[in-house]
Amino acid sequence: MHSRPGRGEAFEAIEKAIWAARPDELVTAVTAELARRWPGARAEVLLVDYRQAYLVPVVPGLAEVFGRDPGGGDVPLDNTGPGRAFAGQRAIRERSGRIGADLVHLPLTVQGERLGVLTVRRPGEAGLGGPEPEWLYPAAHALSRALKIADSATDLYRRVRRRTRLTVAAEMQWDLLPPLSRDAAGFRLAGQLEPAYAVWGDNFDWTASGDRLTLTVSNGMGTGTTAAALTHLAVSALRNARRSGADITEQAVLADQSVYALHRGERSVGTLLMEFELESGRVRVVDAGSPKLYRMRGNLTEAIEFDEQLPLGMFGDSRYFVEDFRVEHGDRLVVVSDGVHAALSPKGEPYGPVALLQALRDTRLQLPPEAVRALVRHYVAYHEGGEPADDAVIVCVDWDGDADAYDTDAAAGQAGETGETGAAATGGA
Repeated sequence: MHSRPGRGEAFEAIEKAIWAARPDELVTAVTAELARRWPGARAEVLLVDYRQAYLVPVVPGLAEVFGRDPGGGDVPLDNTGPGRAFAGQRAIRERSGRIGADLVHLPLTVQGERLGVLTVRRPGEAGLGGPEPEWLYPAAHALSRALKIADSATDLYRRVRRRTRLTVAAEMQWDLLPPLSRDAAGFRLAGQLEPAYAVWGDNFDWTASGDRLTLTVSNGMGTGTTAAALTHLAVSALRNARRSGADITEQAVLADQSVYALHRGERSVGTLLMEFELESGRVRVVDAGSPKLYRMRGNLTEAIEFDEQLPLGMFGDSRYFVEDFRVEHGDRLVVVSDGVHAALSPKGEPYGPVALLQALRDTRLQLPPEAVRALVRHYVAYHEGGEPADDAVIVCVDWDGDADAYDTDAAAGQAGETGETGAAATGGA
């Protein structure tokens, strides 16, 4: 039987390589060390693109090694082995008939934030049914955390993730965003912007501190960098107030004053502010504009209406009041900007009243990140090939007080799927 090094020595060597590498050389250093510790194996790291439609290799030129066309290194998320590992957040093992090799795909995830996939071409003698080295899963986990840290110290990974050039407005919005997804005690959350490479004024922000989750969805007036700058100002003011200990009404007041001071009421930012008490499920809400909230509870899907107050920046001296409701175990909340609920089909039919509700029901069983991806696809398809008239944001929150259900980092990759596939499942034609 082929012997492999124990987890201790090999994992320590890989971990040492991780923390010794420069941020821009992290992937090269780790994949090289992995190959040394598992002779005959080849590894590559693929990161999800901004649209969350493809996995993009960090180090180009390995496509043929992993059974892909030399000119087609990017891997679609749909109907591929790496894509299934990313979407399902579990190890996927497959046999590539094209190259006659066995592959294992491991999700790279940090506290629910899905970064990409580590794909390993196993040595010839390993066999699809044989176990991977016991250090491989913790090594993937350590690599995930290192990639998250390295992303703030180099442009490399952001350059890899963009399959086309971002507009300046989109650059501003993506730099403003928190992680797109998170798993935590009591909730799972995910959000997405569309069009990912050319978004204007739509944005979302969230933070979980102590016993509270705060979520805001904002929609700045206008287009291009004007809308992006407007939203940037509003979100920065909301954060400034929040980080100073202010509640959501005080956050709204400061943002209202900040936007009005610059634009004198000519521009405003529609914003829905929500503050969740993690223990009780009580949600405090300030509805200051156009984003809408939908709740799915059991078999019922419905819009949750609030008294709509003035958008941020309209008058500069607005006073905001709080409404509240409670979430229950198993509830799903979805917040969409007006670019979604007010969208029109080419025939002039509004998206919100019927099509959006059906899309919400169709995605009910998917986890929030995949539900959001599916909702974005459905929203885009509603335009029947035409361009949406507005940009859009969709945020999904699943509420569940069972903390044990969300230890995804510890469990990632422990359950796997095995399959016999050809070139298509490894990103080929």
